[in-house]
Amino acid sequence: MASVNFLYRSTKDSANLNLRLLYRHNGKDYVFGAKTKYEVSKHYWTKQHNNKRLKDIDIINQQTETNTELNKIENHVLQAFNSVNPDEVNKEWLQTQIDYYYNPPKQAESIPTNLIKYIDFYIEYRQHEITKTSERKFNVIKHKLERFEKYRKKALMINDINESFKNEFVKFQKKELYSQNTMQRELVFIKTFCKHARFLGLETSPQLDDLKLERQKVDKIYLSFEDLEKIENIEKEILTESLDNAKDWLIISCYCAQRISDFMRFTDKQIRIEDGKHFIEFTQKKTGKITTIPVHPKIIEILNKRNGKFPYRISDQKYNDYIKVVCQLAELSELTKGSKLVETEPESGIFRKKQGIYPKWELVTSHIGRRSMSTNFYGIIPTSYLINITNHATESQFLQYVGKSSKDMAKDTFKYF
Repeated sequence: MASVNFLYRSTKDSANLNLRLLYRHNGKDYVFGAKTKYEVSKHYWTKQHNNKRLKDIDIINQQTETNTELNKIENHVLQAFNSVNPDEVNKEWLQTQIDYYYNPPKQAESIPTNLIKYIDFYIEYRQHEITKTSERKFNVIKHKLERFEKYRKKALMINDINESFKNEFVKFQKKELYSQNTMQRELVFIKTFCKHARFLGLETSPQLDDLKLERQKVDKIYLSFEDLEKIENIEKEILTESLDNAKDWLIISCYCAQRISDFMRFTDKQIRIEDGKHFIEFTQKKTGKITTIPVHPKIIEILNKRNGKFPYRISDQKYNDYIKVVCQLAELSELTKGSKLVETEPESGIFRKKQGIYPKWELVTSHIGRRSMSTNFYGIIPTSYLINITNHATESQFLQYVGKSSKDMAKDTFKYF
């Protein structure tokens, strides 16, 4: 639960108050500050504002006026906070909300009450805050809801998003063979749209906040050090240039723990050397964070092989296709439980994830490098250092990512007894 307080943070005799937002999310405490336009004197704030025994009617009136205004600002910020995912909140977001308090965005048209139309409105409203990746996700949900609206033959209104909608939408998605986790994730986004609409004054269902779907436990597929050795030892004669390029990217990904949107953009110009140690500095595409990570000796071997250059860049789709072939050539054929995209019907062109037991090479995707380093080096490299590389927000998120339960951690603790 979030809270707000106000501080006087100036050496001047009179200044605008600062607002501080405090909340806890995923086991971690956050504090962000921003400046309001409400000005008070230092003497009033420190000596009179919280004084309960005043007799001066002018100061009592000032207390009432100040508390009324600060309560309005506080309510505005907390309503905005409750309408978004806490992961999106930062100092800039907070300052924007305060700016909106004083200068509300003017809307050329009335706010749409239809959920599908509201998604377009939401994207436009938050155009300076959301990433292109998020916008694509929102549009995917919008197109699915358009199909759902056509299926049910009834418009989807924001105040209709309740338990009945959830059950109907789940039934529709199961019919279209979507996974449990896809349904859960998209319900979270739909709730975000509706909470934002509520923040702007639209009516929502009393059931909205309690709508939930359980996540399905997913199998954590990764390449072990033994797997990576097999990949490194593939006979050069059977690798085409394209496959050799993809193989090198795969090894790099397993020793840098970054997303494909980041490592596929690595260049030699991003590398710097300090005290004989190699580092690579880049800005994460998903989060916008400037990140510096150590360059593992395995990555340096590949750079030396390529005259100091990284492999050439290829599309995500080609990379996913090529690394499956690479892992097949490395004979990673151990039967493994997992999920992969399967065509729903022959020549339908429609693919859905399907759980099953497959040869390991068939389950390899571009994300496997990030999970491989996280898993392989857990317990070898201190967790705090690994989190600095992976940029997970909290240790609990990281442990969930690598699939470590409290029982696993208890067993690992015996290494230090």
